[in-house]
Amino acid sequence: MGTLIERLLATHEVQRLRRVKQLGLASFVYPGAEHTRFAHAIGAAHVMTRLLARLRERQSGLPRDVQLDDEAVMDAVAAALLHDLGHGPFSHLYEDALPGSRPHEDWTHDAILDDGTEVHAALESIGSGMSARVAGMLAGRHRLGYLPSLVSGPFDVDRADYLLRDSHATGVRYGLYDLDWLLASFRLAERGDDWVVAIEGRKGLPPIESFFLARYAMYQQVYHHKATRAGEALIRALFVRLGELLRDGTAVPGVPVALARAAVSEQPRLSDFFAMDDASLLAGMDEWSRSPDVTLSALATQVRERRLPKTIPLPEDEPELWPLAFERAADVARRAGLRRELSVWLDVAYDVAYEEPTDASTAGLFVARKHRPLSRLGDVSFLLAQLRNKRLVRPRLIFDARIADAVHPAIDEVLS
Repeated sequence: MGTLIERLLATHEVQRLRRVKQLGLASFVYPGAEHTRFAHAIGAAHVMTRLLARLRERQSGLPRDVQLDDEAVMDAVAAALLHDLGHGPFSHLYEDALPGSRPHEDWTHDAILDDGTEVHAALESIGSGMSARVAGMLAGRHRLGYLPSLVSGPFDVDRADYLLRDSHATGVRYGLYDLDWLLASFRLAERGDDWVVAIEGRKGLPPIESFFLARYAMYQQVYHHKATRAGEALIRALFVRLGELLRDGTAVPGVPVALARAAVSEQPRLSDFFAMDDASLLAGMDEWSRSPDVTLSALATQVRERRLPKTIPLPEDEPELWPLAFERAADVARRAGLRRELSVWLDVAYDVAYEEPTDASTAGLFVARKHRPLSRLGDVSFLLAQLRNKRLVRPRLIFDARIADAVHPAIDEVLS
């Protein structure tokens, strides 16, 4: 296992994650949120090794084709370490703010399978076909059908690490839960013709409930914080203006090659994408803040100096009012001589606190109890039954601070 981790950590693609922030612009609100995807990747791999060790302790007596072997363990740890490989600058912000950009999962998949990358070579040096197995696991496929859900599922090593890590870095306590006790409660259980990872008995209910409540609180208080979302709106406007200039043939210095291609709706090359990180984008913003284009310069300066737009929360239970409020603010912007797409945004952040498939044939999280049939977690936990598949929405109007005095009375008319 040590050889696998050492070889993967030495690759260009994994080392690049040192220069990609885990929480994007969250440091606008929480100054300690400067941790990276690299640290998170190592943490996810560590949680995976602990979880697999627990499952191996409890697999005596299980059918041989279900048991974890050394190859499957290596595949799962590698998948955990590499699961975020394809994140762009500022993590999720890059793909959310740039229209038409590829999901980070696609870039991860390509990097693992492309024979020109160092990470592909490292995987194949461990064993022929390992890169295909790891890519398959990240896409939800493996000969041990229960393994992919440990990388991406209702409970997975990704979430297990980032809740604790993000809570620590931001200085909040919302993301805390008992990881040790939770890991100790897992085992494999038979479900029809399949085997699933299940929570053992009722002792596992308090930590798994705490896990989902922690995730819910972190989305409400940290990940969807109004200042973070306002900063992301600024980046979105910056990318819009950058694309306009590039499509018009205007020379803009400091634009990473991959961003230049993506901004004009062209597909970046894999090597160009992995040459881009937070540092290259920040260096570009420094150049753009001195651009002769007044709009680009203003947007870049606002991001660099944290001059954020203003926000107004909208009623969660009256979605019919959201577009009305947006149009009122957009009209104020137009009358002030501002472009609506660069100065007013309707931001609807949402999350599902506990997602459980409604199709009984689809895997989810299960609870194994003595003398009782295997049950879905939402059918055993009263708390999670209340949160099950509930879409929690946090709508906001975001707008340029220069029109705040005019927007507030205009919006009050709609909301009242």
